[in-house]
Amino acid sequence: MESVEAARSAAKWAGHPLSDDSAELLEAYALWLEAEAIPAGGLGPREADRLWSRHIADSLLFAAAWTEPPSEILDIGTGVGLPGIPLAILWPDCEMTLLDRGGRRIRLLQRVVRVLGLENVHIFQGDAFDVADEWSGLVYRGSVKAPESVGLSAKLLDIPGTAVLGLSRRAQPPERSRDLVGVANAMGLDAEIVEVPPVILDAPAWLLIMRAGE
Repeated sequence: MESVEAARSAAKWAGHPLSDDSAELLEAYALWLEAEAIPAGGLGPREADRLWSRHIADSLLFAAAWTEPPSEILDIGTGVGLPGIPLAILWPDCEMTLLDRGGRRIRLLQRVVRVLGLENVHIFQGDAFDVADEWSGLVYRGSVKAPESVGLSAKLLDIPGTAVLGLSRRAQPPERSRDLVGVANAMGLDAEIVEVPPVILDAPAWLLIMRAGE
């Protein structure tokens, strides 16, 4: 399902249906990814054929962790804005901070934020392990090793706060999933593994959701 309909399906499953305005912005983002991000090396050259299901719709799945849009989210290791930009488009009142270490990726992010006119998106260059502030929302999409994301969440989450880690796109959750939940619980986080039905993205997906102060 390589079209905006994949994003609509993912957002609906997550409990936050996509508006027509948001769908239009996501289409513009997809065009930018193909025209600028891929040629610049922000995504692999083969990703053009699966931008919607593999990247944009997949990013919207993270919204399932919240029943109401959060006031703020820190996207750790955002790359070219995944999952942060799709979530910022879905929730225009959420202040989205994109954090990445790479200068080239930061320049790409500055470009796409201008192109899309996203006033709720803020961009910073740096390492997640140097962040000292507390956040009510955190998202990770392949940027930090899973055990490290648990430790970072325990350190950076405000109370209450929610963190979401994209675990895998395989038929079964990773073998380490139970251990991750146990470590998160030991650190005072309420953690659960959530399965995304295969029909949503034409493939299975798994999320680790961690909550502080609940």
